[in-house]
Amino acid sequence: MTATLGALAWLTVVVLFGAVVPVVPTGAAVSGAAALAAHQDPVTVLLVVLAGAIGAYVGDLAVYLAMCWGGERFARRLRWLRGPNRLDRVSARVREGGVAMFLVSRLIPGGRLPVLLAAAVSGLPWRRFAVANLPASLLWSALYAAIGVLGRAVFPEPWQSVVAAILIVVLISQALGWWGRRRPLPVPPPASPAPPA
Repeated sequence: MTATLGALAWLTVVVLFGAVVPVVPTGAAVSGAAALAAHQDPVTVLLVVLAGAIGAYVGDLAVYLAMCWGGERFARRLRWLRGPNRLDRVSARVREGGVAMFLVSRLIPGGRLPVLLAAAVSGLPWRRFAVANLPASLLWSALYAAIGVLGRAVFPEPWQSVVAAILIVVLISQALGWWGRRRPLPVPPPASPAPPA
């Protein structure tokens, strides 16, 4: 049991670190841990979901605080936010989106940080962010754990299911990233001239 708790603590740290420094494949870590847990004790999969959700949630809180502190200066330098009223439109979408917006941003490669930035710059209250991001983090972790459990159902050996879960996550992430790059960016409507005074 001590080894399991230690592994869960490491998973939480890895996901937290990956939430702050987005080069760590956190979804693959949760999927691999869930695949391994499903081979050992299926109840442990629930603990994997919880550990992944805690790491994602705390990491998002840290990033959100950093974005609140210096996000507007950073946002003004980003090309995709420089257009007229662009930042205001993105911020309004984040305020309206709530849990769904945060969940979708976690599932799309490269989508989480822009949404966190827009939420911070828009002045989304800390409490509202903390409440909206909690179920989003839990759903994200459960989804990636489900991919790992699926690997367990298909492959009899623990190492096979862990490798399969990681490959599935990487392939899905790459496909979503490719699809996102192929979609044309929306063209903002031309500004209407001001009525004569």
